[in-house]
Amino acid sequence: MKKNICMVLLSGIIILTIGCTVDGVVTERPADVVYERGIAPGPDYIWIGGDWVWSGGRYTWHEGRWEKRREGRVWHEGHWNQRSRGWRWERGHW
Repeated sequence: MKKNICMVLLSGIIILTIGCTVDGVVTERPADVVYERGIAPGPDYIWIGGDWVWSGGRYTWHEGRWEKRREGRVWHEGHWNQRSRGWRWERGHW
């Protein structure tokens, strides 16, 4: 009985460890996406650049948008970070 419990726990730890080391890291970063943004809907709007989203084992592109400025806050654009195992997208944030 103890042996079975240990095997189940060990299997769970291995699965979680594998999932954590692979998630969101790619060996080659996707090419930059070029597109035109529309006109701002008003003077109190800022452009939030497009974003790469990790889904289904790969990155997919989500286009940028205009968003109302948040008083006292600054938007930091998303960017690629190179890691020892490849590239990972760091999402933009306020």
